[in-house]
Amino acid sequence: MAQVVSLIRSSFRRRSSTKEASQVPVRDNNTLPEGRRTEVTTLGYSGGHLFFEYLVVVSLKRQKTGAAYEPQITYQFPKRENLLRGQKEEEETLLKAIPLFCFPDGNNWSPLTEYTSETFSFVLTNIDGSRKFGYCRRLLPAGQGPRLPEVYCIISCLGCFGLFSKILDEVEKRRQIAMAVIYPFMQGLREAPFPAPGKTVRIKSFIPDFGTEIIELTRPLDSRFEHVDFRSLVQRLSPEQILWLFASAVLERRIIFLAEELSVLSQCIHAVAALLYPFTWEHTYIPVLPQVLIDTVCCPTPFMVGVQKRFEEEVLDRPLEEVLIVDLCDGHFVRQVGDEDVILPQKLQVELLSLLNQHKKESQSAEHVNTSISEAFMQFFIQTVGHYPSHLKHSRSGPSTFQERAFYKAISSKTTRRFLKKFVKTQMFSLFIQEAEKSSTTQAGYFQQKVTEYQEKKKREKS
Repeated sequence: MAQVVSLIRSSFRRRSSTKEASQVPVRDNNTLPEGRRTEVTTLGYSGGHLFFEYLVVVSLKRQKTGAAYEPQITYQFPKRENLLRGQKEEEETLLKAIPLFCFPDGNNWSPLTEYTSETFSFVLTNIDGSRKFGYCRRLLPAGQGPRLPEVYCIISCLGCFGLFSKILDEVEKRRQIAMAVIYPFMQGLREAPFPAPGKTVRIKSFIPDFGTEIIELTRPLDSRFEHVDFRSLVQRLSPEQILWLFASAVLERRIIFLAEELSVLSQCIHAVAALLYPFTWEHTYIPVLPQVLIDTVCCPTPFMVGVQKRFEEEVLDRPLEEVLIVDLCDGHFVRQVGDEDVILPQKLQVELLSLLNQHKKESQSAEHVNTSISEAFMQFFIQTVGHYPSHLKHSRSGPSTFQERAFYKAISSKTTRRFLKKFVKTQMFSLFIQEAEKSSTTQAGYFQQKVTEYQEKKKREKS
């Protein structure tokens, strides 16, 4: 086990090998009967991305010594062959890491007669910043008498929790019939191109005794909401707490989330990361931290990790640096730095609080909450940093240069200037500006579109 932990900690600091090679579809060696093949119809697709790289089944196996169980991969689809040496090493590291994240709650299990299926996700990050997402469904297989849960885990380079949750629904439905029914469906899915935003892929799949089914998988139109449901935060924390949590994330501090349910941990951490749009959390990011990696909380660099509530004492016993610890079960902060309420400019805090209070009182759809909250927090960044293009000094012979001092002096509000002096030092802002400096023209993304709309509105109000 110690070897595996060491491998996980070191391996994802290494650059990935040839991404193109890792995305070549490989057929399963088991040929399917002609009448049992899965047909695919695609209505709009996004340039050849595969839905997933692997489906693995992780089961609990009794250790040779003692009564404890150890998670092990008992099935892998597809089996990949003819890999280059670097690709093979990367695959081996990935497959050794997966079981720990499928059963992060340790190995003290015993056979059960009842267990409520649970859906959660984890993220593994390479040194080049690329991420692999693990989408997990932990369930109790059909059968008589006490038995151990198992995890079906889909590994993909695509972040889209809602879509993969629906795929796992189909996997679970087939698992309750027979293991063999799962793989024709997954083979059809693997052959299907990933749909473009707002588009649908239809997969025709045969199930014994049920006939042929058509499964429709639709990707959200707005790709910002593919991996997030802000209601998970709104339901568990007060508006003030969400704001202080956001402030800590913006300044790239160390944040630990506590919850017993794995699904709650992954949903809430993904939601906090999404509040940072158009910026990206660039540091250690582990929505579900395995017990054997609990020492990660002692790291002196920024991190955002989720820990099961049962390990709270283990966390608090560690020599922690300044950290914000958020209890999602009881809705309170276990530990704070102390200045969370004064990080953000006061006027903008009031605007955000007003909107969050509104969502706390009303019952609304996920789509409405996602859009409303995302737009509000993006408006915060528009008002604080939206003027950055005006402070890029362009050069004919090379990249632009960002004029940092002029950038924050252009703001009249003292509290906003004080916030910006800290924010410009973060890695997320530095990388955002580096990309802008490389571009000869202003990037025409969604954020820039909203910045332009805001600036034109201000001009109209002035005139």
